[in-house]
Amino acid sequence: MIIPVGVSKRHIHLTKETFKELFGLDEMEVRNYLKQPGEYASPLTIDVKWDNKKLERVRVVGPFRKYNQLEISRSEANYLGIRPPVKKSGDLEGTHPIILCFSDKEVYLDQGTAIARRHIHIDSNDALKYDLSDDERVLIYKDGKEICDAYIGVLDPSFLELHIDTDEALLYNLNQDDEIEVKKIVMPT
Repeated sequence: MIIPVGVSKRHIHLTKETFKELFGLDEMEVRNYLKQPGEYASPLTIDVKWDNKKLERVRVVGPFRKYNQLEISRSEANYLGIRPPVKKSGDLEGTHPIILCFSDKEVYLDQGTAIARRHIHIDSNDALKYDLSDDERVLIYKDGKEICDAYIGVLDPSFLELHIDTDEALLYNLNQDDEIEVKKIVMPT
């Protein structure tokens, strides 16, 4: 299966309550829609900090979620001096706390900072077509060479795409919309 690559920069998903606390607004404006159906980048950004380090201009991504989750790369985590776990979106157990900053407001999150696990967005029809299941580990190839693994994320609707962060894009020499090949892991019999 040949699919495109999506390179994800640092961003944050917020609950409506946290969004209102930071920005004083009830609704999130759309700057532009993303490839994943229903998801969009807000024109708003925040700063995040830990100890004396700060990452500026972290994009707020909508729509509102039932949880707050900051997704950053390993190099950004190292800069902040934290060691967040690699997690599937929505899995907050064991994630790192962080402080969100906008203007003169600060919101402390006791959890939610993670490095997103490499994953492939796929809808249930394509998952059935390619005999893939949610959370299945697959191998990623570029130019006929295995470069890494990723996990399947079945969700309806979905735009079929491998999601990696900026560090992984550099490591594997991949760019937005590059094509890669996905192969099932075949266990010896």
